[in-house]
Amino acid sequence: MAATRQDTLPVIRNLADFDPHSGNGLERLVFNHRLPFLLCMLVATLVLGFMALTRLELRPSFDKMLPQSHPYIQHYLENRASLRGLGNAVRVVVEHTQGDIFDPGYLQALRHINDELFLSQGVDRAWVKSLWSPAVRWTEVTEEGFQGGPVMPDGYQGAAGDIEQLRQNIERANIVGSLVARDFKSSMLVVPLLDQDSATGKGLDYHAFSQKLEQLRSQYQASGQYRIHVIGFAKLMGDLIDGLIEVMAFFALAVLTSLVIIYCYTRCIRSTLLVVLCSLTAVVWQLGIVAWLGYAIDPYSILVPFLIFAIGVSHAAQKMNGILQDIGRGTHRQIAARYTFRRLFVAGVTALLADAVGFAVLMIIDIPVIQDLAITASIGVAVLIFTSLLLMPVALSYVGVGRKAADRALRIDARAARHRGFGRLWDLLDRFTERKWASAAVLAALALAALGIWGSLQLKIGDLDSGAPELRADSRYNLDNAYITQHYALSSDTFAVMVKTAPEGCLQYPTLILADRLAWELQQLPGVQTTVSLANAVRQITAGTYEGNPRLNSLQRNQDVLNYAAQQASVNAPELFNNDCSLMPVIAYLKDHRADTLAEVAAVARTLCPGQQQCRAPVPAGRRQRRYRGRHQRGGTRGQPPYVVAGVPGGHVVLPGHLPQLARNAGGDPAADAHLGAVRGADGGHGYWRQGCHFAGDRPWRGHWRGLCAVPA
Repeated sequence: MAATRQDTLPVIRNLADFDPHSGNGLERLVFNHRLPFLLCMLVATLVLGFMALTRLELRPSFDKMLPQSHPYIQHYLENRASLRGLGNAVRVVVEHTQGDIFDPGYLQALRHINDELFLSQGVDRAWVKSLWSPAVRWTEVTEEGFQGGPVMPDGYQGAAGDIEQLRQNIERANIVGSLVARDFKSSMLVVPLLDQDSATGKGLDYHAFSQKLEQLRSQYQASGQYRIHVIGFAKLMGDLIDGLIEVMAFFALAVLTSLVIIYCYTRCIRSTLLVVLCSLTAVVWQLGIVAWLGYAIDPYSILVPFLIFAIGVSHAAQKMNGILQDIGRGTHRQIAARYTFRRLFVAGVTALLADAVGFAVLMIIDIPVIQDLAITASIGVAVLIFTSLLLMPVALSYVGVGRKAADRALRIDARAARHRGFGRLWDLLDRFTERKWASAAVLAALALAALGIWGSLQLKIGDLDSGAPELRADSRYNLDNAYITQHYALSSDTFAVMVKTAPEGCLQYPTLILADRLAWELQQLPGVQTTVSLANAVRQITAGTYEGNPRLNSLQRNQDVLNYAAQQASVNAPELFNNDCSLMPVIAYLKDHRADTLAEVAAVARTLCPGQQQCRAPVPAGRRQRRYRGRHQRGGTRGQPPYVVAGVPGGHVVLPGHLPQLARNAGGDPAADAHLGAVRGADGGHGYWRQGCHFAGDRPWRGHWRGLCAVPA
């Protein structure tokens, strides 16, 4: 607060006795031209307020949650066009509360929901997956060869035969636990989203998309027969935006609380209102400047106006208190305002600039949402120089304070000087200037510092609980997440390792065996539900090609066999590799995204090629390729694996990691690169492993597999 004792500035009751040319240049400029200054402030407030109302947007972004310059995030962003199934997606689960999914009414409702979502703005329609999606297929091995088709029977009419056919197709496609709940009471729609709205070219409107989901929820839950659960980044952002009404209510409560506390101290209505009004003006300026500069507000930076308002109230209250005491001593209100300006302006500017620099330091954190928050906060703190340090004393020079309030402030100051009231507290604090008390304070600070250092060693990076930490544990979103985690084998938390090779390189045996063993290592972790890769699909298709022979349920060295299996996999699981087969993801589905889970998964990936970002080997070809095959079959161990870079879901933490030296039997590998994309709520789990081969019949094996050897254990 302002100084509470009489300083060297004289008490001047008559304005004519005051020299208007005293003080520094800024004081003379502002206080000798008070009316033009107030008019300029009014015009600026109206203009910036209009810009805030008309141009400010609430625009969350999935990409802004990612550290853009981190090499592994850059790898994901560079390859996202080849990984359309990964990234930003929502999962919609439709639960039948009075039966199972094999009900014509349920399937009809699911069809309508599928069509509504498929036609929604911002949906990547080519990658939508549900029971009604033609991309979700089953495959069966028969005497004539492979047979397959969409899981939903062609010409479905809801008859008993159609329902039974659907049941068989679900079992054949092996989608129980991924698209169909293990208890068959619900099914899932996976809806990947585009970064930009295809109709407008702007970023996806998460609030509008979330409202669309809520309309579907209310429409189909009204009868009580169905229940809809939704998770994903878009729904999380939508729920946070919907919570802004509560945020505004809390902001109004903060304003009301400030009014009550300041009035209880001053007992002056006009000065109390002026303090709050100047602080609200700072908030208006901040939002207007943010809109003018082209920035948007997201659900995280929306809390910055609270901070600016609180800082503004603090500084404005200091100015008001200084003027209150000077007026109580008999000084004219305009002179009192100039006295307070002289005493507190430099200190106030120093404090605000320190705050602004402190927020600006957040810019070094290379996450765009944090950088936007830093810019927004720095703008708001800089604005307070004009509203709290300049506007407040000038406005009080006109309205002044009540006589009773000024006398009361003077009495409080006098009591403090007589060591009564607050004076007792000041006396206690003054004792810390003595050696004994100061030494005790320093020792206590050192003890607390040691305790803090010890506690920091126990600090965990990442989320400590499952679900969305931004919302309460009993929020609908987190309850939906708990339901999906309980009833489905796949979560929305994924750990994706992207293996990059030369074109067509992902089909080579060394690369596939490497990816397969990486997937196996990850699957052994307790925090991993399952893994998906091209190797899974190739293994199953190879066995199916040879009549389901279990000895052929492996990765074969014969390149023609691998090529055929990959071609079949591209029909049922195109997300397992890109068009030229130069990139394939190995996806681990995690039980949650807690810090312990992420640390375990990242540790496995880090042990594979420690200390390096790349492990390369020349591509074997021609005679060298034949020598390589012979050496491998004799147990040779030369060559190095392709490299991978590991990361974690959510875009919050990204860690390097490489495949372990399990692939030492792989021989000379192709030059291959693997990058990890850290993706929260990723799709891509609909690989051939769950739309896989069903071996029809139970017949003796024929000799078609003779001459091919399985992968050695």
